This record gives sequence, C-alpha cells and structure tokens, in this order.
Amino acid sequence: MAPHVVVIGGGIVGLSVARELTMRGNQVTVLEKEDHWAAHQTGNNSNVVHAGLYYKPGSFKARMSVAGNKSIINFAREHGVGVEVCGKLVVATSEDELPALYTLESRAKANGVPANLISSDEAREYEPEVSCVAALRVHSTGIIDFPGVCQALVKLLNNADLRLSTPALGIRAGRNGGVEIATGREVIKADALVNCAGLQSDRVARLAGLTPRATIVPFRGEYYELKPERRHLVKGLIYPVPDAALPFLGVHLTRMLDGSVHAGPNAVLALRREGYRWRDVSVADLLETARFPGSWRLARKYGRTGVDEVLRSLSRKRFAASLARLVPAVQAEDLVPANAGVRAQALLPDGKLVDDFLIETAPHQVHVLNAPSPAATSALEIAKYVADQVV
Repeated sequence: MAPHVVVIGGGIVGLSVARELTMRGNQVTVLEKEDHWAAHQTGNNSNVVHAGLYYKPGSFKARMSVAGNKSIINFAREHGVGVEVCGKLVVATSEDELPALYTLESRAKANGVPANLISSDEAREYEPEVSCVAALRVHSTGIIDFPGVCQALVKLLNNADLRLSTPALGIRAGRNGGVEIATGREVIKADALVNCAGLQSDRVARLAGLTPRATIVPFRGEYYELKPERRHLVKGLIYPVPDAALPFLGVHLTRMLDGSVHAGPNAVLALRREGYRWRDVSVADLLETARFPGSWRLARKYGRTGVDEVLRSLSRKRFAASLARLVPAVQAEDLVPANAGVRAQALLPDGKLVDDFLIETAPHQVHVLNAPSPAATSALEIAKYVADQVV
C-alpha cells in the first residue's frame, strides 16, 4: 500500500510538495485552513520570478531560486499559466551605491545568473524615465501568475485528497508509528506529515511536539499602484540596490502581466499573523511577538529602519519619494493603494533574521519553517528536497 502523507498548507510550496509526493507514488492529503488555495503569501505578493541574484552562493536560496527560475517558468508555459521573462534593472542612484552593485554582479556570476553591468545611458534604453549612475541588467527575472500556478497544481492533484477549510488542530505520534492529525471532524492517520503552513509554520511545529529554532514574526508588505495614465513611466521591473543587512529588497516598481505597475513593498511589523491592514490586530499574536526575546533584539538593531518604514507606511508622500529615487517623475498623486501581503519571517532568539530556507525534520515529520521570497520561485525545487526527506 502506498505511503500516506499529510501536507499542511495550501500555498504554492504545500501544493508543489503534494504534487511531488504523488509523482513519487504516495497517497497525499492536503489540509488548508482557509476556504481557497494560495490565500496568504502566495496570493499576495509581487508575482516576480526571481533570478537568484541576491543570495549567498551555495545557500539553499541561491541554488533553489536559480533552478526554480527555470522550472517554474517551464511549468507555467506547459500548463498555460501567464508568465513573461522580461528581465529587470537593479539601479545605483548614487556613487556610494556602486560597491554594493558590483557585489551583486559578483554574486550573479557565482550563482550562474545571467546579468551584466550597464551604464546610465544603457539603462535608459530599457527604462527611459529611470535615474541612475549605473545599473545591473538581470536577464532571467520574470513575472508570473503565482495563484494561477496553484490552480494548475490543484488540477494535477486530481487523485489527492484536497481539503479546504480544514485546519490541523492537534498532532501526535501514531500508536503504531506514523503520525495522527486531528482536524475537528476526524483524526487522520498518516505515515508522515509535511508542514508547509507559512505564517503558521512554527505553531504547527510546536503542535507536533517540536521546539523550532526560529519563531515567525509577520511583516506586512504594503503596495501602491501607478494610476493608469502614469503607467507609461515604467516599462518593466526597476529595483534599488538593497541593504545587504536586511531581508527585504526595498521599494521597487514592477509592471504586472495585466499592464498595471505595482510599487512597493514597504515593510512594517504586522499586528497579527495574517494582518493585511493596520486595523487587523490580534492581542494574542502581539503578546507572542513581545514575549519572544528575538523581537526586542531585532528592534534594538533595526529601530531606526523600523521607524522609517512606519513613517513611510503612514505617508503617501514619503512612499512616493522613495520611488522617485528610481523614477523621478513619480509623484504622490500618481499612487493608489493596492493589496498588501504579509511575509512570514523566521527570527532567531538572538534577534538574527534567518536568511536562508529553514527546514527541520523529526521522525515521520518535515517542517518548512522559513520559506519567504524566493520560495514561490523555488517551490518546485523545494518540493523535491522536502520529498527526499519524507520517510
């Protein structure tokens, strides 16, 4: 009889893992607590297929995003999901950003990412409105419909047991081996469990009896869109040179598949695990964050950055000024609010941000505990790795 594996989480990573397991002959059940697939991180992001540019050579992120760039694009094309390989510009807006830009070029070469340095005049051939002293042209970056990828995965999982509106409420070792998962309606007996719960992944791990090394701290990414009459200011994707000490790439401009231009994300602490607005508040979630020592150590280290992000969150003028560093013609009145996303950022007790994918195992269990961007790009590759760990 085929091994039975329960996957918790119906985002792109969970569905990709489920598909990989079924392809290897497993019987699979997917539990998703929301009433639709891709409800959180997968369905609320900038839909960029990352190239693997930013990540430390040899890291999970570097290897999986470079391979994932190819595999997710091929998957989308094979299954009729919208995708376009448009490339992007990472622009240095001042001379003091050039060393970091050169470092990015070196990382691109080390990771096998097709990219080359170009002059400001060459950059304006791609983006006539951009302001920079130099830029890195990254050729393999694309845009994609990640929720559409999830719908294609669901169709491929026609032999799996897919359950929406079904949270995992209790997890314990099985009496005769394996694992048992209580859903409120029944207890599901399985040979193995895979936790791909994203924003809830550390809680699911604790529910299963683990003490995970990291705790999830939610950061809300806030977006605007350019008004339709101002979309001509951006032809493709324009990114700043990121701060290497932070996990976020900075506010950038992204032309989407439908022609709209997204601007963002800003990054502020979310006031609940799935808090997409300032008014989304959970006292229990806030207390959990406040009691975790890593939160205070992070705040002490990045307090000024955090204040700047909050001020930008509260001021469209400040948000527009950040964008105007890249494209000077962008003004506050050009921006209209767009949907926000929430990033599940894993944080260690010493206040360090987990900067790579974090996957922990226990008997009959695999827990994906840190898989923020570029996890969607890397989902099919993460799935192969996770499936290898399932015993």
